[in-house]
Amino acid sequence: MTRNKRGCYFTVLFGVIFFHSACAQPQPYTGTAFVKEQQSVEQATVLLNNEKNIIPLQNLDNNKVASIHFTTAYAQGFDSLLNKYSRVDLFDGKAYLGAKPLSMLTQDTRFYNTLIVQLTDAEVNNPQIISFINDNQKLKNVVVSFIGNSASLVRLNDVTVPILWSARVSPVAALFNAQAIFGGVAITQRLTKTYTARYTTNTGFLTTKMRLQYTVPEDAGINSENLKAIDNIAAEAIAERATPGCVVFVAKDGKVIFNKAYGYHTYQKGIPDSITDIFDIASMTKVSATTVEAMQLYDEGKLNLDSTIGTYLPVARNSNKKGLTVREVLEHQAGLIPDISTFEVIKPSDHSADSSSAFPTKVNDGYYLRKNYFQDVMLPAMLRSAVRTRGQYVYSDVGMIFMQQIAETITTTPLNEYVQKKFYDPLGMQTAGFLPLNRFPANRIPPTEDDRKDRRTLIDGYVHDPTAALMGGVAGHAGLFASANDIGILFQMLLNRGNYGGVQYIKPETVDLWTAKQSAVSRRGLGFDRWDPIADRHYPSRQASNLTYGHTGFTGTCVWVDPKYNLVYVFLSNRVHPNVGNKLGSLNIRPRIQDAIYDAIQKGL
Repeated sequence: MTRNKRGCYFTVLFGVIFFHSACAQPQPYTGTAFVKEQQSVEQATVLLNNEKNIIPLQNLDNNKVASIHFTTAYAQGFDSLLNKYSRVDLFDGKAYLGAKPLSMLTQDTRFYNTLIVQLTDAEVNNPQIISFINDNQKLKNVVVSFIGNSASLVRLNDVTVPILWSARVSPVAALFNAQAIFGGVAITQRLTKTYTARYTTNTGFLTTKMRLQYTVPEDAGINSENLKAIDNIAAEAIAERATPGCVVFVAKDGKVIFNKAYGYHTYQKGIPDSITDIFDIASMTKVSATTVEAMQLYDEGKLNLDSTIGTYLPVARNSNKKGLTVREVLEHQAGLIPDISTFEVIKPSDHSADSSSAFPTKVNDGYYLRKNYFQDVMLPAMLRSAVRTRGQYVYSDVGMIFMQQIAETITTTPLNEYVQKKFYDPLGMQTAGFLPLNRFPANRIPPTEDDRKDRRTLIDGYVHDPTAALMGGVAGHAGLFASANDIGILFQMLLNRGNYGGVQYIKPETVDLWTAKQSAVSRRGLGFDRWDPIADRHYPSRQASNLTYGHTGFTGTCVWVDPKYNLVYVFLSNRVHPNVGNKLGSLNIRPRIQDAIYDAIQKGL
């Protein structure tokens, strides 16, 4: 999110095209006008020279991408949308047409696998730029986004790299091309006439939509005005000090139609919340990390739902946990206690203010645990704990920590490393991961609790959950941080029954099984929370369908997928700042926003 000179906030996703409702003078191409223009752009856009199927881009985890623009007026929106899909570094080509030679641009982009070059009619007529494209295509993938007239297309006859050409010159064409490069929209047209020996009638390559599209509510049959109820509910949450800020994300029919930030990181109003902020998602970790890894291991035949903890963990074979099944653990019916004691049992000799080989586990600044504390203290406490109510539903963090130990034993890989490599990086999730301060500055992470009792510091960038904190920030039940867009990508993959970006991450039948109601005594699926059949509870909201699955987080977060409405809803906040309170829950902020979305869907255009 960027702020303009009038103090109005607008979503960078649409560059200078769409201002939020707080601004008095909306830009053109909003609502139905945008949809009509996008339809015109689609009819006027073709993909040429894509014999190697470079477009849509694949292998996002191993594809370092740079975007280069020269004189186009649409670079801001174009580049912003590219960065919704993967990290794309930006280069202003004008600087290399003046004081620097264009050959220096090749030098400066030498570490990139893919170059995306934005061209207008002016650039097409510049032989230096055409030479730059032709020289670089020998070394790496080059993609051209050309918005201009057919006379200029003739000058690209000898360019053999993929060209996305829009004959309709508009800012919407730039947004469309950026999304087409990553498969957020489909290319549906071929040339209708012959322009050169290379570009003849019916030339062109068609693509399919394979990732999220970023658009306006009207593109999904919803009137933007009807979503303003979300603004009012978010404002109420902030005014009532239920949370200092929040981010709301909505994807309908594979289209992101709402992604907006409200409030500030703290009540002191120092840093405004942004849609790119990275939140501690707390227990959403259970489904966003541990469960999706378990689903993949289940697909591979490495994890059996009816095998026991003792089957996978030799350390549990002499404990009362040995006969508990994976299925029972995932359904929270294994009889495990909710959690173990944490900071209250730590001895002065267990921690230090400085790190060393003897105290390597960082809990937060100035607090380091002794080596092997989890193995020596926490795991034995889990193994000694009682099994009291087996067969009944008792929500348990301990169970998901056991699932972490099982997954790590099977894969010989730490949970954080596995999900980063197998899910987050290839999906294009740029912020998601454990231990966020290893990659991002604290000012991108809204703080959670001001802990005066145990850690005696403001918790910012370190996990809020005390058990996860003492595990070094990586735990099966908590510890994941992410932006709303990243959570949206992951759960769109699940809504797609395991497929995203042309990759099948989890088998469709596995997604169907694990997200469906599995328990005879609770609403739970396997790992997933679900719609509650007890009507008076209205959980997760009054209008959610009985197909709905997802999870909430203690820090004030939730994600819900409703296949009936082809909907992904994400709410992220830091409601535990500066102290833990329950106003977010008592005011029903999360379910009321969810119902506002359903209301808008039902009202239509």
